[in-house]
Amino acid sequence: MTTDHAVLSRPPAALTLIVTLLVALLPAAAGAQALPGLSSLRVAYSTRKATTKPEGDLKTQIDAVDKEIAAAVRSGDIGEARRQLARGMALLAGTAWTPALDFQNSLVIRTDRTVVDSSEPYAARLEQIYKPAIELTPAITARVSLMQRRAPASPGVGPAAVPPMVAVRDFGRLEGVARDLRESPFPMEFDLSGIPDGAYTLEAQVFDGDTALGAARLGIALRKDLDARLRALEAGAATAPEALRADIRYPGDFIRNVNRGRVRLAPFDVAAELGVAEAVLTAAKKGQDPFQGRTGSMERHYLLPGADEVMPYRVYVPTGYRAATPTPLVVALHGLGANEDSFFDSYSGVPVKLAEQHGFLMVAPLGYRVDGFYGSPTGGANDAAARRRLELSEKDVLEAVRLTRAHYNVDANRIYLIGHSMGAIGTWYLGAKYPDLWAGLGPFSGAGNPGAVAGMKGIPQIVVHGDADSTVNVAGSRAMVAEMKRLGVEVVYIEVPGGSHTDVVVPNLPRVFEFLAAHRKGDGPR
Repeated sequence: MTTDHAVLSRPPAALTLIVTLLVALLPAAAGAQALPGLSSLRVAYSTRKATTKPEGDLKTQIDAVDKEIAAAVRSGDIGEARRQLARGMALLAGTAWTPALDFQNSLVIRTDRTVVDSSEPYAARLEQIYKPAIELTPAITARVSLMQRRAPASPGVGPAAVPPMVAVRDFGRLEGVARDLRESPFPMEFDLSGIPDGAYTLEAQVFDGDTALGAARLGIALRKDLDARLRALEAGAATAPEALRADIRYPGDFIRNVNRGRVRLAPFDVAAELGVAEAVLTAAKKGQDPFQGRTGSMERHYLLPGADEVMPYRVYVPTGYRAATPTPLVVALHGLGANEDSFFDSYSGVPVKLAEQHGFLMVAPLGYRVDGFYGSPTGGANDAAARRRLELSEKDVLEAVRLTRAHYNVDANRIYLIGHSMGAIGTWYLGAKYPDLWAGLGPFSGAGNPGAVAGMKGIPQIVVHGDADSTVNVAGSRAMVAEMKRLGVEVVYIEVPGGSHTDVVVPNLPRVFEFLAAHRKGDGPR
């Protein structure tokens, strides 16, 4: 059930109430292996804390954890921040934080390559991201195996379960592991020849004598003759038409960034992406553009200026599209941790169906990184690397819009911006910064700066939020809507009683698309 929330029952809370969930976010550590971004970890922790509602002794422990997190963030100690977040999540789950668990969370496997040509020797290192509080003997060893998930015996029968991991190759027990793996990472080298192509997990179980201490795991993708295929794509891109070069280069560029620790491998499908790029190259060699005149969903790529990286973006072209007719465009911004596929492959496929129904083009950028925040300072700008991430995230959105307008006949008076969660934060940030671009905004479950509302006073908006959202408090949307009403902005506010952070999106997408379809720049309020 949804209601148009026309009157606020209490004064809107300050934006800082929302920012307590999302600020103090540091960019992901960029080593040889990309760890989960601290921004994602912090939001997961804050959400768990909001749903658990710790009291008594647990609240005292969590308050102490929060102080330690804040101190680590101020000092820039990323490893300690990760340690305290792991500690807080364990306590909220009812698990005691023991020295062994502390040690377990310190372990990582790092490598120069997580997308691997299996015909070559493979090197990796066992490391730690912080110094745990545990006393160890000099008899530390590691047992290393290559694991793969076994498919369920009867898919679709009975309750869903995570398939068990099975060892496909055991590399045995390795001696001489240092007690301090920050100072002395443990080098390892493996023979992967003969192992079938696919996704695997490299697992290192650590022992102190006969006592198991914990395990570190690293997802890797094996592909025989990978390097030769990547060289062929790079060579082919050099002579292909410029409009197709980035589409051909994308797998190689992405794999390099995975190996450099800039981005995570999941959910990149190595085999599928290589196949798509090779098909584009084959078409280019025949003098064909495989995207020319095509409708439906497709992924395109381009080289982002300033980043020197190939960026993906998704495009939907309605079947009724005609190049001679100006067509409305919806720009869709994903939430934290998702990517350009989110509005195409998630939300029950509703956004694509609605774009087709209303005859809209739709484009979804990555936003440079999965935690880019589309330029909004809510994403944290505490150092030069974080500021660069925000700047490039904003630039990626604008470039995706520019390229879509270059490839298709976009109606300049009907360009709309929608987003969920982090995407809603980005919607309000970019809406205020580039008000002349947008004919309407549709943020779901977001937060913004009420002081920026005046900058987008002329943009009609439809806002959706659940009043039981434990990830981004509804107070953020209430504050924005209250300021819009005060300034006379045309706004429809749908506050969903009992609605969570995510379940409010799909039921209200049709209403949002109908609202956008009814507005164009210069029409005045409706």
